[in-house]
Amino acid sequence: MAFLLDDAAFGGQLMVGAGQPAAIGVGPGSKVRGSAFVEAPMQVGKAGAFNSAEATLMVGQTDNVDCNSPNRSLYVKGDVKIEGDKRTPNALHITGAHSTVLQVDGNVVGSKNIKAQREVYSNGGAHRLSAKKNFDIPHPTKEGWRLTHSCVEGPEAAVYVRGKLINTNIIKLPKYWEKLVDPDTITVSITPIGSHQNIFVKRFDTTEIILESTENIPIHCFYHIFGERIDTERLIVEYEGDIEDYPGDNSERSIAGYHYDKKVI
Repeated sequence: MAFLLDDAAFGGQLMVGAGQPAAIGVGPGSKVRGSAFVEAPMQVGKAGAFNSAEATLMVGQTDNVDCNSPNRSLYVKGDVKIEGDKRTPNALHITGAHSTVLQVDGNVVGSKNIKAQREVYSNGGAHRLSAKKNFDIPHPTKEGWRLTHSCVEGPEAAVYVRGKLINTNIIKLPKYWEKLVDPDTITVSITPIGSHQNIFVKRFDTTEIILESTENIPIHCFYHIFGERIDTERLIVEYEGDIEDYPGDNSERSIAGYHYDKKVI
């Protein structure tokens, strides 16, 4: 039997269906005043928005002329926490008829993985995450301009140090290079400053580079030193198939076109 009410007020709890919602308390002394429980499914908004019971909570746009049919179906001011489980690993699934189905006017922070089936755009749509690895900032010297750089790409997981020497022949490498860099992969580039000095590398390891000059004059130069990381498997540069066919350890790779478009954690 249905009852038609013009207005209804509940000073305590609203309970719909069967169940004992411990989260909001049950009975005198424990119930949370002004709380509500709906066994579900529950639908809010336009009556014809859904053809079947597709979720616990279904929210559609409204046809209610008293609120001028707002474009938003769901508007949350405050924190939102969404968790999935083994049965529902995709805890948040958004579809819509319009090009923009989710708008967030603030920061999005994820403690785990954020997955997109297609592209991820940033900077007002100016940057596509899978296209390249770069940064884009206001130009430091040209007002009204921007400065964009792309990451250096190569066939190895390499690190580098660079700098300038004056009146010394020893280049001290970072302490962490001892456990990070394969000493057999170290390369050294030297550019003399001021004049030719006939500089060469006398010896090297993961702690320091020793230079020497045949001119027997104080060394003054720029240096650039590369080394390949030893704490990860070497990159397999070319392989047959699609991106999921990579024959190495994919857990060591973080690639826009892989983690964001293909890989399911």
